[in-house]
Amino acid sequence: MMGPVDLLTLAAFVPAALALNLTPGADMMFCLGQGLRGGPRAALAADLGIALGGFVHVTLAGLGLGAVVAAVPGAFEAIRWAGVAYLLWLAWRAVRQGALAPDLPAVSPRRAFREGLTVNLTNPKVILFVLAFLPQFVVVERGAVLAQFLILGAVLSLGGLLVNGAVGLFAGQARRLLGGSRAVQRGLGLVSATIFTALALRLALLQKG
Repeated sequence: MMGPVDLLTLAAFVPAALALNLTPGADMMFCLGQGLRGGPRAALAADLGIALGGFVHVTLAGLGLGAVVAAVPGAFEAIRWAGVAYLLWLAWRAVRQGALAPDLPAVSPRRAFREGLTVNLTNPKVILFVLAFLPQFVVVERGAVLAQFLILGAVLSLGGLLVNGAVGLFAGQARRLLGGSRAVQRGLGLVSATIFTALALRLALLQKG
């Protein structure tokens, strides 16, 4: 029985998806920042949140709802500025956490997961990217378009999960090795805040087209 996605399509999609996963971007930098804030467990939790958020975007695109975001400027702008505000709030929290360390506990895996999911869902460029990239590998004549989107999205999310998770683990181990003093904790907080602020500026300056 023929599946929704044939092997030739997967053979072309997997290298393209892996190349995208290996390209440094917002997701990778976010996992780096969370690893510095909370250690390896927080980094992996943030990675899972980002992967889940990406899969939600893929599902929306497969259902056709992504076209609404692409066509309605108000929806795009509302989601984009919500993401900017949230990233700036995370930057403020990272500075505060570093300034008060070791009095405040590191960010918990549950919170890191929630933050990763929220950051991904409030980035409308993700769903626009999905709408631009995945349809190149979807064969409408095979039918089951949503199933094709979900399979390809799962491959893309899995690659991101592995790559971003490795980056987050590296940052988390660095935090463990360097996190003994208040000065180091303050420095790590500032580095994380800088990453989150840079991501907020990147999202603020991105245009729809």
